[in-house]
Amino acid sequence: MITIRHLKKVYPNVTPLKDVNTEINKGDVISIIGPSGTGKSTLLRCLNRLEMPTAGEIIVDGENIVDPACNIFKVREKMGMVFQSFNLFSHLMIIENIMLGPVDLLKHSRQQAFDEGMNLLKMVGLADKAYAYPDELSGGQKQRVAIARTLAMQPEIILFDEPTSALDPTMVGEVLAVIRSLAEKGLTMLIVTHEMKFAADVSTRVFYMDEGVIYEDGTPEQIFQRPQREKTRAFIKHLKVLSYKITSRNFDFIKLNILIEEFGKKQLLSAQQIYDLQLCFEEVCMQNLLPALPEKFALTLSIEYSEAEGSIEMLFKYDGPRLEPFANGDELSMMLVRKKTKAIDFTYQEQQNYFSLKL
Repeated sequence: MITIRHLKKVYPNVTPLKDVNTEINKGDVISIIGPSGTGKSTLLRCLNRLEMPTAGEIIVDGENIVDPACNIFKVREKMGMVFQSFNLFSHLMIIENIMLGPVDLLKHSRQQAFDEGMNLLKMVGLADKAYAYPDELSGGQKQRVAIARTLAMQPEIILFDEPTSALDPTMVGEVLAVIRSLAEKGLTMLIVTHEMKFAADVSTRVFYMDEGVIYEDGTPEQIFQRPQREKTRAFIKHLKVLSYKITSRNFDFIKLNILIEEFGKKQLLSAQQIYDLQLCFEEVCMQNLLPALPEKFALTLSIEYSEAEGSIEMLFKYDGPRLEPFANGDELSMMLVRKKTKAIDFTYQEQQNYFSLKL
């Protein structure tokens, strides 16, 4: 239904979209996740031309909507949008809010628009609020009305821009339940959301956006269980990461020890945990890896702390021939490291060594 090629959006001080490319098929339910400021909402606003892209193409049902000759109003008849802030007309009753678009734009009779509006209010559980005004509703109820109003325009595609971000936690569930029921009806939907569990449950695809692009695109299982790229993994697992590259045996060992200590304190690790990290680094790297690596090497140390799980992982990545630290290494080092760790893993693929410790 939608093809996006080399989409770019530039503002005076920032470029949220640098080079977005993807295809969206009929019936796809796509959750768009990622850190704040990575262009998620900007992507939706470009899709319905609330924002004019700086460059690139957006082709909807064969028509390039970036072309100045495109009738964007016809395209928007196929594409509804639900905003964070509801945008209901406060001087109109709920049923009038829903009837407005079908009567004015689709040229439905008032009776037809009323009947269809009442059916939609029943679907979102708010038929008893038809004659109320928006100010008489809770935030969750207003958002459900906003969804019903969008559906009244009979769109083929619905864009949701963080539909629960303005709601109290107690109201989030009722809105997500409505969106989940729409997903089961086969509508094509793109949902910018911070609700990870909901995204995992309802989506057919997940976009992780970062660096101005769709950084990783996959099924919910792939993105949430087996992310392929480091930034995706860090975001999904709520990881705090310290990374340090070593290219010389004469690197500043004291500086790195201080960085490990500062990182540990920032994550509120105990003094014992910080000491264990420093000890494991010294035994693996200083006593085993550096003496065995070739003259020219590149070794990257990463320490990952998962806020969600309270776990710590230390990863050593280095290229060259297969070199497992403790295969023929120092037995005392191996004994010390094993006492401090819960699991040790080594893999070798495509001329890369990966040695990890879970503390």
